[in-house]
Amino acid sequence: MSEPILTVPNQITILRMAAAPLLVVLVLQREYTWALTVYVVAGLTDVLDGLIARSGHQSTTLGAFLDPIADKILLSAAFVALTWGPELNTRIPAWLTVTTLSRDAIILTSVTVINLTLGRRVFYPSPLGKLTTVSQILTAGVVLLLNVLVDPFPPVRYLFGLTLGLTVASALHYVYLASRQPGLPEDAQ
Repeated sequence: MSEPILTVPNQITILRMAAAPLLVVLVLQREYTWALTVYVVAGLTDVLDGLIARSGHQSTTLGAFLDPIADKILLSAAFVALTWGPELNTRIPAWLTVTTLSRDAIILTSVTVINLTLGRRVFYPSPLGKLTTVSQILTAGVVLLLNVLVDPFPPVRYLFGLTLGLTVASALHYVYLASRQPGLPEDAQ
């Protein structure tokens, strides 16, 4: 018997994906209060779908696959819009957005290559990876809030620096973990 596809948690995850283009449009239209509202609600759906999946015994393979993708789509959309959007009072620096997107591309490429060459391997999020995601979520949220408040708040650069450091460290850590996976040839380890 196959597992259900459109469980409530999976539907919530799909709604989170749909929030990404809405967030971008709101930032482009300088509707920062609404953009922040969409961002916070999308974040709450991330918590909600996990709670429902676990407590309602509705965890699925599709949900485990879609949930991190939904997070990446929302975060990537927020970072791009908050870097290159028009008339932003506070921007995410381009160097941070490029580093963040590059990290995700490196991880995706590494996992894909390993899965295609060695067969299916499961890569669980590391504590450093989770901390990086929290830092990235906080960065986008703070920048949205600063645009709502029309407050330049120069100390936000420390958050940018922290997020950069975590992003680079977690990218290197994931590549290292991928190279240590069982089943890799000895010369690749």
